[in-house]
Amino acid sequence: MCFSANASFIAGATISAIGVVTLKKVKAPSQIVFASIPLIFGVQQLSEGVLWLTIPVPAYAGLQQFATYTFLFFARVVWPLWVPLAIFLLEYERKRRKMEKVLMLMGIAVSAYFIFTLLTEPTEAIISDHHIFYKQDYPASLKLYSGIFYGIVTVLPLFISRYKRMWWLGAIIGISYIAATYFFKHYVFSVWCFFAAVISMSVYYIMNEVTGCYKKPLPSTPFVHYDGGFTP
Repeated sequence: MCFSANASFIAGATISAIGVVTLKKVKAPSQIVFASIPLIFGVQQLSEGVLWLTIPVPAYAGLQQFATYTFLFFARVVWPLWVPLAIFLLEYERKRRKMEKVLMLMGIAVSAYFIFTLLTEPTEAIISDHHIFYKQDYPASLKLYSGIFYGIVTVLPLFISRYKRMWWLGAIIGISYIAATYFFKHYVFSVWCFFAAVISMSVYYIMNEVTGCYKKPLPSTPFVHYDGGFTP
């Protein structure tokens, strides 16, 4: 399986367009974070497309560094927080919200750890075996545990959600993450993010279920469901 600048740019442009259309389906503020997932993935893939073009050209070292940190910021910092937050905002059942809140706090910790590594460890993007390898020097044990917690906070919230279509999304993304970890050990973030970006196109269809559950608040009701919580 080969990846390239063309694959990244085509995926990025297609998913970004779908992301714009998905955002147009939003009916409540609580749906915006979830609906914007494809658009963010699209921008992320476009940044990796820039890397494919700039890594072989020393004259573009500045642009390459910017694209490297842009991709890693989305891949390692944004998603561990964004996914649990998106599902939390869509949930109104108290027990599910408590579980989602715990995962969201875990996601904050994972994101904070990766911010720390980006700021303190030398980072380099290298083309190797038709993939992009993101080189950072920090202990292997921390890589293992951070990878495990990363998988938990980006996949488990989807299984806790009350939306059944979300479970399928969680299963597919979870399988792709495990496959990327097993078969592409040194390129996990690059390969998995590509798969997850393509899979994120299903967010458009999940939004049909999300917006179908949306209810406008009734003035005469003390507490009403507003798709992301209880509104007085």
